[in-house]
Amino acid sequence: MALLLIGFGAFCATMFGGLLALRLRDSLHLILGFSAGAVVAVAFFDLLPEALELGSKVYSLSTITFVVALGFFLYLLLDRFLVLQGHHHEAGEAEHERAHLRAGSLSLHSLLDGIGIGLAFKVSPAVGLIVAAAVLTHDFSDGINTVNVVVRHGGERGRALRWLLADAVAPIIGVIATLFFSVTQEGLGLLLALFSGFFLYIGASDLVPESHHAHPKFLTTIMTIVGAIVLFSAIHLASI
Repeated sequence: MALLLIGFGAFCATMFGGLLALRLRDSLHLILGFSAGAVVAVAFFDLLPEALELGSKVYSLSTITFVVALGFFLYLLLDRFLVLQGHHHEAGEAEHERAHLRAGSLSLHSLLDGIGIGLAFKVSPAVGLIVAAAVLTHDFSDGINTVNVVVRHGGERGRALRWLLADAVAPIIGVIATLFFSVTQEGLGLLLALFSGFFLYIGASDLVPESHHAHPKFLTTIMTIVGAIVLFSAIHLASI
């Protein structure tokens, strides 16, 4: 029951963040700026440290950082492939495919969050609560990020809401799934390293340039820094 309540809490936090982003679309450049900082912060301060902690018990640091780089360049190849496809298809269709790719990555990350919570509770309730607190702190930002990547690539409100719902449900599915299987800590560490590379690409190569390109304002840059600081603070407080 406790696991399901935590999963529901993650669902609510994600939905609230996404709905807020939709409501404030007139300030999209500021939300994009915040989202850019948040995505990069999740990679640096949440996924990567967790990947190093779990994976270094078996794998060398160079192997883990290689997987991070692999995630970055795999995402780059997928992104560039969709851009090239856009020369052969309608530009709008190509943009929608990129939106699906980015939102799908965020939803898969949320699924891993749920799996992480479930596996942590298998270790001990205390560890499970620590992991759950860390997940809940950035689920609000996950909702904002999911909506932003869809809207950023031309997706309408309905499409953004569908991806937001998928992202919000994903942790619940992940938690429930761990009732039927187990993943080694080292394997989970490598998965987190891969997603760290994904998020670094999404933030640094898409959200950061886009937030500043359309609205090159100092306040947009400030929002990017604020996004990183908020996520860093939330993750740090959850780990105390």
